[in-house]
Amino acid sequence: MFYHVLKYVVLGPLLRLMFRPRIEGLEHIPEEGAAIVAGNHLSFSDHFLMPAILKRRITFLAKAEYFTGPGIKGKLTAAFFHSIGQIPVDRSGKEAGQAAIREGLGVLDKGELLGIYPEGTRSHDGRLYKGKVGVAVMAIRSGVPVVPCAMVGTFEIQPPGQKMPRIKRVTIRFGEPLDFSRYAGLENQKAAVRAVTDEIMYAILGLSGQEYVDEYAVKAKAAQPDEPKRSPRSAR
Repeated sequence: MFYHVLKYVVLGPLLRLMFRPRIEGLEHIPEEGAAIVAGNHLSFSDHFLMPAILKRRITFLAKAEYFTGPGIKGKLTAAFFHSIGQIPVDRSGKEAGQAAIREGLGVLDKGELLGIYPEGTRSHDGRLYKGKVGVAVMAIRSGVPVVPCAMVGTFEIQPPGQKMPRIKRVTIRFGEPLDFSRYAGLENQKAAVRAVTDEIMYAILGLSGQEYVDEYAVKAKAAQPDEPKRSPRSAR
């Protein structure tokens, strides 16, 4: 109930009015049945803008820190993410990754849309980083299509560290669904899941026009903690 009030009465109309998102390829989102929507992650605003323009409900795997913050602000944030059906994910350790996969597969088993950011975290400099293979494991094991998505312009409106977004138009692009049925039964093969992940990231790259970095975002960010934020290089 609260989800629909936010989407159709409060937050959805407000976001559309403020950011006037250009929406491309929305027809690629299936009208029914399970699917994974895999996108780049440039801004905290991404969590709200994509769900606001979709006709269907989408559930994201959200980092556990959103549910465990201290004080009143932390409790309000946790309540908000719980109310819109987001699933907390502990991003530390191999077992945590397996738990996230189980949660994601549970969403798909119910015939719903699952949203995931394969980079695993927000880009700190606007570039597109190497994808983690969890998305491939879920895609192969479930057999559902993967719809690539690119958020364009959200880094400029709210880069990491900026609390309030700038009011500026953004673009949300969806690509043709990717079918990985040819990899059925190979979700435990490292070469297979890497190939699937790279194909997904390549599709996102084609939609976003970002500069690609063949390194995990968390590692790159840790190696350059004092590097100033910059606008992403985009061909769009």
